[in-house]
Amino acid sequence: MPLSYFIEQPFQNWTHSSADLMGTVMLYVDYSVPLEQVRQKLREVVEANPRWDRKVAVVQMTDLPNAMVELRLLVSARNAGVLWDLRCDVREAMVTWLVREYPGSLPRRRLEMAGMPERAGPGGAFVAAGEMAAEPHR
Repeated sequence: MPLSYFIEQPFQNWTHSSADLMGTVMLYVDYSVPLEQVRQKLREVVEANPRWDRKVAVVQMTDLPNAMVELRLLVSARNAGVLWDLRCDVREAMVTWLVREYPGSLPRRRLEMAGMPERAGPGGAFVAAGEMAAEPHR
């Protein structure tokens, strides 16, 4: 931006009083994710991490893209370098926890098969057309 912009427009330098920063970790999960447990786990993860400045640790559901849930985990640290490491630590810990404790909460693709009528198979059982058991040769 040209220098004239800063001369003509008022602005506030937030780092003048503090260089504390906030950063995000985005998680994409299934609708079944237990949101309150995610919040509790984030708090547990940051409290055990010496990089966290003990100010901000928040989980927000920010969007519903492509049949999944977007979670924004907001954390804070004293400077940009420490914040980068904290974000990496949090992302790794949260994904590891989800894989172990709530694997059904990981993103999945849903597919609905349309145009495949069900029909009676051998013995009268209904099966999808693609799953028809081979009938004995007559």
